Amino acid sequence: MKLEGSCHCGAVAFSLTCAHPYPFNYCYCSICRKTQGGGGFAINLGGNADSLTVEGEDNISVYQVRLEDGPSPAKRHFCKHCGSALWVYDPRWPELIHPFASAIDTDLPAAPERTHLMLGSKKGWVPIDKGPNDKLFDEYPVESIADWHKRLDLES
Repeated sequence: MKLEGSCHCGAVAFSLTCAHPYPFNYCYCSICRKTQGGGGFAINLGGNADSLTVEGEDNISVYQVRLEDGPSPAKRHFCKHCGSALWVYDPRWPELIHPFASAIDTDLPAAPERTHLMLGSKKGWVPIDKGPNDKLFDEYPVESIADWHKRLDLES
């Protein structure tokens, strides 16, 4: 599926192909909560890095989280004007780009179930809107974005 996205102010637009377009993975970690905002979680998709095209690349800033042993290799891309979170790229998985569902302008399909992860970092004010088939994890689940789509026969 081709996804098109943009920042709030319109300075950045991007597109990429995505075999796994269902927004199901709700991350409650402090990084997503503080950089993404929203409901106290962020939703990442998995896209093909080779297909990424960007308009307004000069308007992008990159943030690398500082970990105890140095900077994270993951690079979070934001609009430097309006602060919209756009995507994450991690060189450990060079074939992937993880756009934030909130930056995607293309209509996305509704997920039949969701995965709530990093609940050990969730703040008390953030409610969990758990559906009947949703899965809850204090940290990361073993199941990948691709494996979730495959298990539910949702691959495009």
